[in-house]
Amino acid sequence: MRCSDVADALCRVVFRALVGCALVAAAGSATAHKSSDSYLQLDAAPTRLTLRWDIALRDLDVALDLDTDGDGKLSWGEVKAAWPRIESYAMAHLAIEGCELHATARGLERRNDGAYAVLELASNCSLDAQPVISYSLFAEVDPTHRGIAKIQRPGQPIVLSVLDPSRAPSGGAMARSASGAGSSAASTAPAPGPVAAASRWAFLGEGIRHILTGYDHVLFLLCLLLPAVMRRTADGWRPVDRLSQAVLPVVGIVSAFTVAHSITLCLAALKLVSLPSSFIEPAIAVTIMLAALDNVWPVFPVRRIVVTFFFGLIHGFGFASVLSELNLPTADFAWALLQFNLGLELGQLMIVGVATAVLFGLRDWPRYRLVVIRGGSFVAMSIAALWFVERTANVSLMPF
Repeated sequence: MRCSDVADALCRVVFRALVGCALVAAAGSATAHKSSDSYLQLDAAPTRLTLRWDIALRDLDVALDLDTDGDGKLSWGEVKAAWPRIESYAMAHLAIEGCELHATARGLERRNDGAYAVLELASNCSLDAQPVISYSLFAEVDPTHRGIAKIQRPGQPIVLSVLDPSRAPSGGAMARSASGAGSSAASTAPAPGPVAAASRWAFLGEGIRHILTGYDHVLFLLCLLLPAVMRRTADGWRPVDRLSQAVLPVVGIVSAFTVAHSITLCLAALKLVSLPSSFIEPAIAVTIMLAALDNVWPVFPVRRIVVTFFFGLIHGFGFASVLSELNLPTADFAWALLQFNLGLELGQLMIVGVATAVLFGLRDWPRYRLVVIRGGSFVAMSIAALWFVERTANVSLMPF
């Protein structure tokens, strides 16, 4: 077999891999950037426990098929008719040891990232210690789902709990507020079990999870990285000679993106700036299309680092709802936000590190520009265009 034939075969393998990665990204829903979370706010009085539980309707629709007419939209009539099923399904996947929960009220609330079903629950019980929570919501349909709980007890510091439906009872993750100390417990299996030691860094892992499951954010990063191991010259693209020549521009781009989305994440989470998801989610798709287009035909009159910073401001809003819904005191909020943002950056470094190393190893292929840069960019543009249509027209175009 000739060397050119081997190169062609390798190029085809890489192109198929790029298409496969893009299809995995496409398999995320139209709101791919927003991970699946529900929010629980427990307030334990001496003889009574009250709980507010907010669950995204988009997640309930996946589990319960609320859209009975199949038009891709949830009407008030469909939600109203489904309330008994929603309440029964949710309460079958939540238990608090020593407390028999019963529903007291229900409602709907529209937020920046969509509409939520709100369940008000209560129990005539007394909690002498941190509650052992059994949480398995959406475990059968979405392994990435998490419950984020704020637990308040009289005279005790606020405790934040990340509830993972897939973990065994001893694997619960609790985050003590910045003003507190000691240990706390949580169980996230379908039945209560042994109490786990507290973790002050629960939201660090939550940040990593949100970036790794934010497929549109990952696709945007990959679009920025595709040409990183090449340099444009008067004669066209040429591979860089040393890894440092690729790493330094990448560091600048990633730093600009990090600073930018950290700014808007903080502003939005603090509710100082608020933009609806109906604007943010399509705008994120547009940033992917433009970043990919610039790889093929340069469209920006300024350096890419400037464009990355601007686009990073848009992406930051996509993460903000995770903490803003909990209405935390300032010290608790600052500690949770710091953990979450560090987790985002660690996850981002994982993606960038692996992608840069792989692309650097492929840079000398004669067809790198054709297959990786042009082919990968066209695939990314196609996926982002479909996301844009889905998010603006509220329709499903990709049956994944």
